[in-house]
Amino acid sequence: MSNIYLGYHFTVEPKELGSVILVAELGELPFESFVESEFGVTAYIQKHLWNENILDDLFILNSPQFIISYKIEEIDQVNWNEEWEKNFEPIDVEGNCHVRAPFHPKTNAEFDIIIEPKMSFGTGHHETTHMMIQHLLETDIRGLKTLDMGCGTAILAILAEMKGAKPIDAIDIDNWCYLNSIENAERNNCSEISVFEGDATLLKDKKYDLIIANINRNILLNDMQSYVDCLNPNGTILFSGFYTEDIPFIDSSCTQKGLNFVKKIERNNWVSLKYTN
Repeated sequence: MSNIYLGYHFTVEPKELGSVILVAELGELPFESFVESEFGVTAYIQKHLWNENILDDLFILNSPQFIISYKIEEIDQVNWNEEWEKNFEPIDVEGNCHVRAPFHPKTNAEFDIIIEPKMSFGTGHHETTHMMIQHLLETDIRGLKTLDMGCGTAILAILAEMKGAKPIDAIDIDNWCYLNSIENAERNNCSEISVFEGDATLLKDKKYDLIIANINRNILLNDMQSYVDCLNPNGTILFSGFYTEDIPFIDSSCTQKGLNFVKKIERNNWVSLKYTN
């Protein structure tokens, strides 16, 4: 018999960074499932694990950098497959990459990726992930030693292995993402992906031919030198996680460190940039 759940429907401004921080904080509490929404994120918790003060110590709710409001809904007899099916639609990128949940039917796409949508950041629905998939689809990455930094669900690392990249390191600072990445790599029968929990300090003495970094602007700028230092000659870096107006800051940091701009993809004011050294 299913438990009674409470659904917290959060409206978050700014949405992208705020939702990532909010989910990370809620993941330390008994909230167990997250769905990205048009205005923020919905978080689910079993009612018997809830108390009226459960959000009192969340940093983000008291931060002047974010504006967050929420409504609470009681949900009886949750069928999670039905919930995910309502919120998680399969996506198709460029006609040959299909991203779906385990309960969706398999397609004939060249790259058929299964992502368990415990939280929908990194499912391919968000503009930044979609653009990074586009970059990977049009790039020959066979045999390239690859880093997926801020891997989320490991969707990009999984696609990279399907396209012949190896070996692949996938890194995320969030424990939820670390565990989910391991599960998704196994779910897609990946044997070349190693998942690590941590930040850019893990990159010391590492070398890669291809770096994928789908992270917010401030972290990219802060860690840019670490990325450049571990990029092999004639290597490629794919960046996303920021807006059109952030391009001058990212590009300035890249060019100052010897990277050469190759290509830009834009999608609904989000941007993905490709550089080589």
